[in-house]
Amino acid sequence: MQPASTTIDPYAPWRISNFRRYVSCWFLMTFSKHIETLAVSVYFVDVYDASRSLLALGAMGLIQALPVMLLAIAGGQLADRFDRRQVMICTLMLSVLSSLGLLIVALLDASRTWIYLCLGIGAIGLALGNPSRAALLPQLVPPPVFPRAVMWNSSIFYVAAVLGPIAGGAILGISAADVAPTVSAMTSTNPAPAFALVLCCRLIAVLAISLVRHRQVNHIRESISWESVIAGIRFVRQTKLILATITLDLFAVLLGGAPYLLPYYAKYILEVGSTELGLLRSADAVGAICMVVLLAHRPPLRRAGVTLLWAVAGFGAAWAIFGLSRCFWLSLAMMFLVGALDNISVVVRHTLVQTLTPDHMRGRVSAVQGVFIVASNDLGGFESGLTAWLFGPLLSVVGGGIAAILVVLIALRLWPEILSIGSLGSLQPVMPTEPERGTS
Repeated sequence: MQPASTTIDPYAPWRISNFRRYVSCWFLMTFSKHIETLAVSVYFVDVYDASRSLLALGAMGLIQALPVMLLAIAGGQLADRFDRRQVMICTLMLSVLSSLGLLIVALLDASRTWIYLCLGIGAIGLALGNPSRAALLPQLVPPPVFPRAVMWNSSIFYVAAVLGPIAGGAILGISAADVAPTVSAMTSTNPAPAFALVLCCRLIAVLAISLVRHRQVNHIRESISWESVIAGIRFVRQTKLILATITLDLFAVLLGGAPYLLPYYAKYILEVGSTELGLLRSADAVGAICMVVLLAHRPPLRRAGVTLLWAVAGFGAAWAIFGLSRCFWLSLAMMFLVGALDNISVVVRHTLVQTLTPDHMRGRVSAVQGVFIVASNDLGGFESGLTAWLFGPLLSVVGGGIAAILVVLIALRLWPEILSIGSLGSLQPVMPTEPERGTS
């Protein structure tokens, strides 16, 4: 009977009803976000010429990165001071407002400036709500189950990232065919049906999270002070393993990832339509899902640090090959590898942050991590678009992939502690070396 007590149950989180409600909300928000991003980006590539479309795609990343970089720390304060579920509900309503605005813009064929405004409103909601979402998960599952919950939570993200672009590409293709059945699906776009589906998904997501019942934690009760605001930043700086892994991910994805350029590659380089673009946008998520299933059915990584470094280096190499490819199927295979290798980084980084951080600081530390993630993804989209506009898409994508490999070598030089990361199942919370003043 003793071995049975230590048997790993990969499906344990799914037996918890609150976890199922939580991931349902997460699925719908991610699914709708991918449809929204695809619809807006295809629309921009459709209405602008080749050169201006690169700038428009880069501007999408900048508009969505700035609110998170400016407001994520405030979102961490909200997560550690107030009920995290209530914060999520309030901030999700901003996403609902954003999708409603995009639908109105599409129906009225209003100025494209309004699209940027709506994207910015949605980004504000994410900036203020994401720390609460990340910090809420440990309150829904017991500690022994948490590493599995992280893996399945990541898998839900990637399932939504698969289905969202496929659904969005299909909707755009159908709507384009209805508007102009004699032309390519990438040359005439009606995004209104896609935005309508996004709005419905986000309304259901608000309902799902409102049904979650979670274990309460002791929130900060002192008045807001500079000491409290920077506590999360100070903790990340002091905890070398967290600082090293999120910095490694920041620069690798900032320089090496170019998902915002996929609509341009689909139309001008691979010469495929919106359906194939949806497959390209989904392929990395398919790879990530396969990796999640593999990790979920294996014991926690025993040499997580070494595995992380190889995964990030492979991530950069896959992007470099994608940039050189002129074959749709090779490009699709490289996107699969990008997702599979990136998911290893996601699992290691998120498990480190949520396990090493004391519960009363998870909101603020998650906010710091959120700044790093958004800076790498959305600001990386701006960097890719701007670099492609200045020097061409080939140099932007291939050079970025090579730069990601160099980032691994630099990180290993600066933080050799990464090699010491062993089993993710043996991690314990790290208490701040400088106690917070005035907390209770």
